[in-house]
Parts: sequence; structure tokens; C-alpha cells
Amino acid sequence: MRIPQSADCLSRFLLCCTATLLGLASPVNTAFAEPLSFDAALALAVREAPTLRAESAQVDAARQAAIPAGELPDPKLTLGLDNVPIEGADRFSLSSEPMTMQRIGVMQEFPNTSKRGARVEVARGRIALSEAQTRITRLTVLRETALAWIARDTVEHQLALIDALDGENRLFDAAVRARIAGGKGSAMEAVAARQEAAMIDTRRDELIARRQQSIATLKRWVGPRAEAPLEGTVPDWPVVHDALAHALHRHPELAIFDPKAQVLDAEVAEVRADKKPDWALELAYQKRGAQFGDMATVQVSFDLPVFAATRQDPKIAAKLAEREGLNAERETVMREHAAMLEADFAEYQRLDKAAKRQREVLLPLAGEKVDLALAEWRGGKGELVNLVMARRERVDAELMAIALEGERKKVAARLHYAYGEPTLSGEKQ
Repeated sequence: MRIPQSADCLSRFLLCCTATLLGLASPVNTAFAEPLSFDAALALAVREAPTLRAESAQVDAARQAAIPAGELPDPKLTLGLDNVPIEGADRFSLSSEPMTMQRIGVMQEFPNTSKRGARVEVARGRIALSEAQTRITRLTVLRETALAWIARDTVEHQLALIDALDGENRLFDAAVRARIAGGKGSAMEAVAARQEAAMIDTRRDELIARRQQSIATLKRWVGPRAEAPLEGTVPDWPVVHDALAHALHRHPELAIFDPKAQVLDAEVAEVRADKKPDWALELAYQKRGAQFGDMATVQVSFDLPVFAATRQDPKIAAKLAEREGLNAERETVMREHAAMLEADFAEYQRLDKAAKRQREVLLPLAGEKVDLALAEWRGGKGELVNLVMARRERVDAELMAIALEGERKKVAARLHYAYGEPTLSGEKQ
């Protein structure tokens, strides 16, 4: 039996719709469907961060600029007219006067070897400076990505806790209603249960807003993948004071002073080389009239740095003062980061103890208080308000436990990415 044309079109339309729906059922965006682990977020940030691409371009620029640093200047082509008469019957003639010559020549300047060597060292120092700045930026990207991932993970654990309270609150509301129906409670108690539900919704709204904020922060470093679901946990970095203090000199903001000093030392050498004369060589061919013979000229010229007291010496003194200032700046930054290390380590210890106390002491006590208040209320010896307050305290204790653990992980991340040498799998440091 042949299907009518209209039915045939309808059949093809349904097949197309089915195929489209099946296509939509498959992962529409694998970037969002695939969970985002902590390590994956760091790798993605290092690979995609625009700031790192900019720093890489700066390194390439410094390397390209270093290529001509020690080369000779470009030669100069010289053209001229010598001894052209400007008076008499032969004025402006180029062939009547024996001394009139048309000159073409080439001149090459030769800076002294000390100056050229210093310029090479300046270029090398600027390459090292660009590479050191890239390391600073890389560790900044890793640290900020880690902090953003931890912040989102923390708030999502808090949201999961709030969501789990919904079922418990429904049981609580049912118990209140059953108590009222049995004539053992007042209508005011039903209001308390609804207030508790509203409080939970308010907490949820606050946490949802914080979650969106944490996603926005994470998106700055990893792009659209920030909206993917998270998986896994944060590494448990060792936080040992002596090891951190020993690694203080490796802090990227301190390590950058070495290439800065290299550049300044080379610039001092370059200015000192100005006291040595540069020289230049010029070769010229001079053509005269047909009745006269042509000539050639060889000329050597030298710089005469005879006014060093007012020219080179002040420049040298300025660079030496700048070098001394760099040493003082390094000492300032060293003290600043030593103080920051002590402060961060003290904060980590506080958070570690607070998280442990919250988890092992305060949270069990809050749960025990709820159990006692619930038993008294069920036995008709306690007020519902006491039970409601106990339940709120327990919720606060559970949220605080998660928040303290998140803050502890954040401080550990800051210490790790400031004083450690983190590398990603498959990447060379």
C-alpha cells in the first residue's frame, strides 16, 4: 500500500525531528558536560589565560630585540661635491676646476668592544626579566584559579547541605501539624515551622548568589568551562613553617630582582664603556673632470671623550644610584613577604584549629542540643522556640564548618603558590 504524498512528507518530517532530538540528547557542549576537576582547571587556566599569552609575547619580543644588540651599526652612504667654484666664469661648473670632485663613499662606525658586549648583556638581562615576569604571572594565574575553584567548591557544599535540610524540614513541619492535630500544640507552632522553611530559602538564595559570583570569578581564568560541574577535591598541600621560610627567597616577586640587577649592571658597564673612544672608517671615491685624474680618500675618525666629568661620570653615578636603590627595594620586599609569610602561617594555624574544633566539638554539640530540644518538645516539657533555635544553631555550625575548611584550603593554596614551585603534569618548570 503506497503512502500518500502528504503522509510521506509528514513521515520525513517526523524522522528529521527524531534525529534532531537525538542529536540534542547527546552532549550538546562537551565542554560543559565534562566535569571540571581542580587539576583540569589549573591546566586550562595556564593554557588559555590571556595574561600568559601577553607575557609570552613579551618574552619573544625581548629575544628578537637581543639579536641585533651586539651587531655593528648599519654602514652609511655618503654623497657630496667638493671644491665647487661659486664665483667667476666657471662658477658652479663641475669639470673646469681641477679641485672640483664628485664624491661617493661609505662609512662604518665601530663602537668599542666593551660597549657592544655590555649591550649584549643588557639584552640578555631583559630576556631573563621577561621570563621572570612570566613566572610571576603564571603563579598568579595558578593561585587565583585555585582560590576561585575552592570558593565555588565551598559554596556548593553549603548549598548541598541546605538542600538536604528541605526533607528534614518537611518532616519537622509534619510533626508540628500532627502535634497540633492531637491537641498538644498551638497554632503558633505551625507558624514557626513555616518561618524555618523561609529561613532555609533565604540561606539558599544567598548561597546561590555567591555561587554565581564564584563562577564569574572562575570564568575569568578558565573561560566558559567555569560553568561545568566540579569534581574531585583540592590537594592536601603540606604547610610546614621551616620549609616555607627556607623557600622565601624563591618567591617570584623576590626572584625578579636578579634579572633586574643583571640589566642594571650591564647598563652600568655600557655607560662606563662610553669613556673608551669609538671609531669610524670612511672610504670615498672622488671623480673629477675628464681632463683630470680621479681620486680616493681613506678617513679614520675617533671619538674624544675628554669631558667625562660632565658627560659620562654623571651617567655612571646615576646608574650606580639606581642599582643601590634596587638593593634597598629588594630588602623592603623581602621583609614585606617575610611578614606576610608569618601572618599567613598564623592564619593557617588558626583556621586549621578552628575547622577541627568546629568539626569535632561544636558540630556534635549542636547536634546533641537539637536532640535534647526535640526530646523535650516531644515529651511536652520544652518549647518549640527552643527546638527552632537549636536547629538554626546546628545549621549555622554545619555551614561554618564548611566555610572554615574552605578558608583553610585557600590559605594553604596561597602559601603553596607563593613559596612552592608547582608544575602541571606534562609541563616543564
